[in-house]
Amino acid sequence: MNRVTLCIAILFILALALSLPGWLSDEEVLIDSQTEEAWVPNYQASKMRSTLYDKLGQINHQVFAQKMEHFDLLGFTLFKQPNYLLFAQSLHPWKVEAQEGTLYEDQRIQFETNVEITSLDKQGYIQVIRTNFVEVNLEDKTIHSDQAVEIVGPNYVIKSNGFTASLETQRYELLDHVKTVYQPSIQR
Repeated sequence: MNRVTLCIAILFILALALSLPGWLSDEEVLIDSQTEEAWVPNYQASKMRSTLYDKLGQINHQVFAQKMEHFDLLGFTLFKQPNYLLFAQSLHPWKVEAQEGTLYEDQRIQFETNVEITSLDKQGYIQVIRTNFVEVNLEDKTIHSDQAVEIVGPNYVIKSNGFTASLETQRYELLDHVKTVYQPSIQR
């Protein structure tokens, strides 16, 4: 065997050895039609209204949206201008409004753009929470955001970069407190 033939054989074996792991992997190749089909909603609704109940027959949450699109293959539902009522163990629900919302199969909903969370309890410690992004876990009724947030109460305004909250226990935690302004009311 001459040197040229030996070099070609070595290069061929080297190329084969480098490409062998790629051939042995069990990667499923998605056909373009499946990928395009995933982005077509399975069903849509305009001016949608839905009420969901828990195992005891109590209202868990209500959803109102200008438009809803469900994507079964992708595992989520998109809402345009959602208005979401969350019922905790307390008597008064919380209303969440935003420009967009995404509900995932694991019972998480993410609200984006001009998010406003309002307590329907007028005597509550916290009245309104404003941010541009918040994630709500519908199972344990917790809220989380890592964005700038403004929390408004009866006599104060708190600004923070992120927070977590439990609607059940009414416990709130600021992730990065920025500023608090307290204005006591004058009683006559």
